[in-house]
Amino acid sequence: MLRALFASDGTVSPLILRLALGAMIFPHGAQKLLGWFGGYGYAGTMQHFTENMNIPYIFALAAVLAEFFGGVGLILGLATRLSAALVGFTLAVGAAMSHLQHGFFMNWSGQQAGEGFEFHLLAVAMAAALAITGSGRWGLDRLIAEQWR
Repeated sequence: MLRALFASDGTVSPLILRLALGAMIFPHGAQKLLGWFGGYGYAGTMQHFTENMNIPYIFALAAVLAEFFGGVGLILGLATRLSAALVGFTLAVGAAMSHLQHGFFMNWSGQQAGEGFEFHLLAVAMAAALAITGSGRWGLDRLIAEQWR
C-alpha cells in the first residue's frame, strides 16, 4: 500500500502541476503559520478562524498545516498524493465556506462583494490530478518507491 502511495511515472505533466500548485499554496500556508508574506502568523490566523469564522480549532489547525506542509510536499514531490488531496480538500472547503456565495467569477473589476470560486475550481482540479498521478518527474516519491522494488 505504501508503494502505491509513492509510486509515480517519470512524466513531466505532474511535475508542472505540482510545482505550480505548490508555489501557489505554500505562501498562503506560510502566511498563516509563520506570518511570512504579510500574513498574521499562527496566533492571528487561528484567532480569525476560530473566533470570526467559527471554525473548530482542530479543523482550523488542519487547514493551516495542510497549506504549509502540503505546499512543501508538492514542491518536493514528497507524499504528493496525500499533499495534493489535503490541499485540494482545504481549497474546496474554503471555496464552499467563503467564495461560493460570490458566484463563479473572481472580482477582477472590483464590482462585487467578494471573490468567486473559479480559482478554487482550477486548484482543486490540479490537486485531484496529482492525487491520481503522483509526483511525476524529479519527485522524492519516485526515489522512495524505488526502495520497495
